[in-house]
Amino acid sequence: MADDDSEPLGEQGRYRLGEPLGRGGTSTVYRARDLVLDRDVAIKVFSARASSPDDVRAQEAEARLLASFAHHNLVTLLDAGVDTGEGGDQQVYLVMELVEGQDLRTRLRHGRLPLADVAHLGFDLATALEYVHDRGVTHRDMKPSNVLLVDHGADQRPRVKLADFGVATFEGRGDDDGEFVTGTAAYLSPEQVDGEDAQPASDVYSLGLVLIEALTGVPAYPGAVVESAFARLEHDPDLPDGLPLQWRAILTGMTARDMAARPTAGEAALAFRQIIVEDKGRGGDDDARDVAARQHNLIGAAPDEVFDRIASLGVRMLGLTTCVISVVEDDRIRFQRHDEGEGARVGELSAGDHVAGLHTRPVFVGDLAVGTASSVDPVLAADAVRCAAVAPLITEQGYTVGAVCVAGPEPRRFTDDDRLTVLDLAGMVVHEMEIRLAVRRIAFPIP
Repeated sequence: MADDDSEPLGEQGRYRLGEPLGRGGTSTVYRARDLVLDRDVAIKVFSARASSPDDVRAQEAEARLLASFAHHNLVTLLDAGVDTGEGGDQQVYLVMELVEGQDLRTRLRHGRLPLADVAHLGFDLATALEYVHDRGVTHRDMKPSNVLLVDHGADQRPRVKLADFGVATFEGRGDDDGEFVTGTAAYLSPEQVDGEDAQPASDVYSLGLVLIEALTGVPAYPGAVVESAFARLEHDPDLPDGLPLQWRAILTGMTARDMAARPTAGEAALAFRQIIVEDKGRGGDDDARDVAARQHNLIGAAPDEVFDRIASLGVRMLGLTTCVISVVEDDRIRFQRHDEGEGARVGELSAGDHVAGLHTRPVFVGDLAVGTASSVDPVLAADAVRCAAVAPLITEQGYTVGAVCVAGPEPRRFTDDDRLTVLDLAGMVVHEMEIRLAVRRIAFPIP
């Protein structure tokens, strides 16, 4: 099997290897055909010549690690096996989903990416890192060639998958060699250069360098291995001129030389999500936002039982009287509200000047003594409301299409638990929206 691409692989020759997709020091990734399920896959074949017993154990550990992951921004492991050659050498192979599209390194050869695309890139990769970090795993080799750009067509936002956990480590188990050569020099964190164990914060630093390169088209620390690695101990990476303030803040934080000063992967994901929301929520993209609102078709002509349960839950948990779920569609606001003692009802009103004030961030007002209820939710303009908590409804594509508002007639101080509750309510509504939209797209394709 070893070097002949035409030979079958796996039990009963299940996989037929095709052209190489990429080569590394110890393995080659091939496009292949799964003859049993009649589909294309990617197969990572480790070199038999480099496979000592220790190598085989490390390769099998990578297979077990990938098998434990289930996340839309990580490459999915489908199968794995060990082939024994004529000389008794064992050769491990991993069968993975085939990601149609380029890796980021290849894409950057054609120039830098637009700011909006890099925001989506940052959100997807930070989300993936948050997932693996929560499971006690540090990737240790974040670089453009390990970022696979998913090809969903020109009309879809950029999506990525993180690949290659071959040098990942589990929490509590340090790097094997203690040298900075583990990983790729241009993207190593300062602590890795100093020979310290990689931490989750190290992945965040490396991701920051990848995103800076995506914005500029060139590595932040070019040059030979030693020159590139040690340059980050002397100075921070240069950021592009004219970069918006929120971008400078998150990238500066991610690439801080002090690990303690860096955000977690989850915090970075939230920052990029907010950048996306502020870019798409209102301002210059109203037509696309209105299309998103209509596609989700959230509020109908009659009360929806699921949304009423969510709204009534908000009323009970916060001890207030009213919860409104509203969506802005074109020139109108469609809403469903639950009032204590009255139940659910739906309605709509002219959006008027309120559309421009659609909230893209959570708002918590403990006392509306100064101002009117319409400043937090126009649906409540005629109500005697004194306090309100609002969380935006943000679609998977990053569009703010509406809000959840829980309000009451008396002033109150909103606690951290209250704030989290309202955000969770909005998350429940959006989750239900996305499920319903996915089902409709399967049954009735949406243009």
